Amino acid sequence: QVQLIESGGGSVQAGGSLNLSCEVAERIFHPISIMGWYRQPPGKEREFIANIISAGSTNYAASVKGRFTISLLINKRTTTLQMNSLKPENTVVYYCKVLLNDDYYWGQGTQVTVSS
Repeated sequence: QVQLIESGGGSVQAGGSLNLSCEVAERIFHPISIMGWYRQPPGKEREFIANIISAGSTNYAASVKGRFTISLLINKRTTTLQMNSLKPENTVVYYCKVLLNDDYYWGQGTQVTVSS
C-alpha cells in the first residue's frame, strides 16, 4: 500500500492563495505515471481538478484553468497545486490521486475553506 501525505490546506479569504502538496511517503522504485488533484463537495462524487503526467504535460478542469497550477517537484514523487484567486465555492476537501504501477492511490484529503 502506497501512502500519500497531503498538506497545505487551511482557511483563506476570497481572492487569496493556498499551495497544496502531496508526497508519496515511501521510497518508490518505479516512476509515477500520473499525479493529480480532485475535489469532493459534500454529498457529491469526486471531481477532477488537474493532473500532471510524468513527462510534464498538464490538464486542468475548465473551472480552474488560469487560477490553479499543478507542478511535479524534482524528486518526482511530490506534486503541488498552487491555487490563486480563490472563491468561496472552492471550499471543499481536496484529494491527491496517484497512478503507480497500474494502481491508483488516494491521499487522505485536505480541507480548504474560503471565506467571503
